[in-house]
Amino acid sequence: MRIAVTEDAVLAELDFALDIARQAGAVLMDHYEQLEQIDYKSARDVVTEADHLSEALILDAIRARYPADAILAEETGEHKAKAGEAPTSGRGRVWIVDPLDGTVNYANGIPMFCVSIALVVDGVPTVGVIFDPTRDETFAATATGPATLHGRPIHASDKDKVSDFVISMSLNGRSATTRARNVRKAIRISRSMGSAALALAYVANGRFDAFVQQGGLSAWDVAAAGLIAERGGATVTSMTGGPWFGVGDSPKSIGILAAPPAHHGALLDFVR
Repeated sequence: MRIAVTEDAVLAELDFALDIARQAGAVLMDHYEQLEQIDYKSARDVVTEADHLSEALILDAIRARYPADAILAEETGEHKAKAGEAPTSGRGRVWIVDPLDGTVNYANGIPMFCVSIALVVDGVPTVGVIFDPTRDETFAATATGPATLHGRPIHASDKDKVSDFVISMSLNGRSATTRARNVRKAIRISRSMGSAALALAYVANGRFDAFVQQGGLSAWDVAAAGLIAERGGATVTSMTGGPWFGVGDSPKSIGILAAPPAHHGALLDFVR
């Protein structure tokens, strides 16, 4: 049974997500460059006490306001809905949370990181918020409204030529070096920020003309930012040109290409 979604309810959920993202961002800034402990999840991934504190704040707020909803969070994983639905089932309501995207940047004092909060209803991203506490910038969108920055509508790049593009790019796998070289020959330059969610949100207002990452992403990296880029007017797809979001996708298995509609196909041909 599909859940009825009303505009008033969505706007209330957006306001809620905006508020708790800012609260979580304040927690991150309270600990920024004052960390007492950094743990290593893997050879390339770290977690800090700020990740845990930010996530706990967000999860507590969701449980207080929407106690029946499921939650999927980067640090603590799946939290089933009261009705018993798993967050990755594609049924019901699930909040998808990354309390600190760009932890390596954060742990090293590099001011490029964000809080990402999304609400997914019956498998479809419905609300998305990305908050950058170092710049005090909030990107947001709903499934039926415009992408916004500080509440004002924003739009993806309208550049005429791919040769003028500045893109966020990370390719891997077979012939990655050759494909990356071909892209770099066609565009102005590529950049890597260290926060995929923030970089993808930047497509919504043209700071990046396009975003491409082949694998390595999880639902909490893309649920909010992909919606924001899409509502900003970008075409957002998987690396095969299919749907960009699946709530049940395995962690670190997601690849995305987001670009202005006129140039999405050409970039997709370069990278796949």
